Formats: sequence, C-alpha cells, structure tokens
Amino acid sequence: MIIGCDYHPSWQQICWVDTATGETGEQKLEHASGEAARFYRQLRAPALIGMESTGNCQWFVEMATEKGHDVWIGDAAKIRASDSRQQKHDRRDAALILKLLLEGRFPRIWIPSGEEKDLRQLLIHRYKLVRIRAQVKNELQHLAMNQGVTKKRKLWSKTGEKVLRELPLKPWASQRRKDLFRIREMLNAQIDVLDQAVVEVAEKNEKARLLMTQPGVGPITSMAFVLTMGDVNRFQRGKQVASYLGLIPREYSSGGHQRFGSISKQGNRFMRMLLVEAAQCAVRCDPGMRSEYLHRCHRKAKGVAKVAAARKLAIRLYWMLRTNTGYPGVVRVESSSRVPLVSAS
Repeated sequence: MIIGCDYHPSWQQICWVDTATGETGEQKLEHASGEAARFYRQLRAPALIGMESTGNCQWFVEMATEKGHDVWIGDAAKIRASDSRQQKHDRRDAALILKLLLEGRFPRIWIPSGEEKDLRQLLIHRYKLVRIRAQVKNELQHLAMNQGVTKKRKLWSKTGEKVLRELPLKPWASQRRKDLFRIREMLNAQIDVLDQAVVEVAEKNEKARLLMTQPGVGPITSMAFVLTMGDVNRFQRGKQVASYLGLIPREYSSGGHQRFGSISKQGNRFMRMLLVEAAQCAVRCDPGMRSEYLHRCHRKAKGVAKVAAARKLAIRLYWMLRTNTGYPGVVRVESSSRVPLVSAS
C-alpha cells in the first residue's frame, strides 16, 4: 500500500492505493482520538507513506516506523511546485503526494536518525538558554543606563557589576535588579552543564574531533555541522553545501544578464549563525582565511566579508569530512564547480 499524507498537527488527510488489488481511497484521520494510530496499526502489510517536511510530526514518524511502515519526507517547496493548478486544498495535496510516489518523482530529503535528533535538542536547548541570558543582561544594561552608567561590555567586569549592584534604585527597580541577577546566575549554571555535555559528546564523535582541528571551530560548531549535514557523500561538490546552508546569493538572471542579490538564507538558520561566528574566530587564527577576509574588506562591506568567510569555512569543513583530512592538510584540497574532487599534490 502506498499512502500520500497531508499532515496537520491535530489531523491528517490521506490518499492511498493498494498496488496489489488496485483499490484506492481517501480518508481524514484524527490524532487526538487515536484514529490515525488505529488505521496504521491495522494495515496488514508494511506501507510506503509520503509526507511533506513539517514540524510537530516526530511522534507520527516514530509510530509509523515502529509499525514497520516506510516513511518518506519530501521537500515541501518542490512538491508544491510540481502542481501547476491554482486550486490547493488538503485532499488535492494528499493526492498530489500519492501521484508523485507512484510516478517515482517524490522529492525525498534526508532526515536525521532518532539519536541525531536528540543531540540536536541538546544544541538547541543550550542556544535558547543563551538567548534568554542575553535578554536578561540587556535588561540589566538598561537599568544601568537609566541611572547614567554606560559601561557597555565593561559592565560585566567585577568592577562594573559592583557598580550595578550598588546603584541606588527605587524599591521595585531594586527588586527587578535582584531578580534579574538571580535568573542570570541560574542560567549560567544550566548553560555550564550543557557546555560540558556538548564537549563530552564532541570528544566521543570522530567527525567532530576532525572538524575541531580547524582553528575557530569548537565543540558546538563541529557537532552542529555533523548533525546538520549527515552523510556528506550526498553532496558532490562544495557549492551544493553552500546552497544547502543558504550561503549563496539569490539570482535573478535572464537574457544573458546576471543579477545577484543577497544570500538565499535557505536551510538551517542556527547552523548559518554558528558558521558566521566561527568564521570570525577563524579569520583571526587562520592566516589564509585572514588574508582573504582582509582583501575582501577593501572592496566589500564587512558584513559581506564575514558571510563569505562563513561560506568558505562551511566548504572547508565539508571537504574535511569528505576526504577525512584534518587541518592544515585540508587546505591543499580544493573544491571545483566542474569536477567532484581536485586534490593538489
């Protein structure tokens, strides 16, 4: 049985065909009542289920996989683009997915394993707590500036914190300051534990240890890259990696005239942020990357140069995994847009 599934958080619309008997049908399945679980449980033979990439579906994918069914996740944009008609509703979406499965045109994408998904949660949880801590520090910074204290980063030195704690404030402002300091201390303790957990996981991962030989790349960036890229052999060249991460420019070309815009920003936003941060460290530690970065700063804005450095770093990390070569040996391995691999001797 082949099933096209248009998934929603509380229900799903399916369109199916039994290839043995030729029988077809469509049905709406509710999630809260257990109707969807009962439907997939009563299927006698393992089914092929196709669905668009979407959020809040992990329970369904795990449930269907445990029942022995094969779940394929497809690129939502490519699935939508494959239908030229302007009518769009749930029944048509399910039928379209089924049609693509039957015709062998379903745009299947790679999905991480259950263990990789759980490790992603570690990185995301740490990132969210760091953002909350930054918001707390910003609130304390505003309290200081409202009292005429403008120390910027120096506010977080021992002297700066002492000044902030001793500022004469009114009762509720003083209570707010006290609570914000308490929240920051709690977040610091939690983030320290998560930092240690990331270091331990990265040290046990062979690929992450390889990536950490690159100056500027630490446990967080290396683990995020490994978990985001998966099997790097699915990419033939570095340009595809840059495109996958949204680090190539948008293009509006026609009639032989090329027009390039800002970067596409497709793919994993969290990974892009980490690469830009790591690239700023790499240009300080890696002579080759620093030379290219400074040269580009003469012609372009610094923001453009930072993104270009992040793109170069992403491609270098890809080739490190692809060729199993650490730094500085990987510098001799170059990526070409015409051939899969060029190794300079």
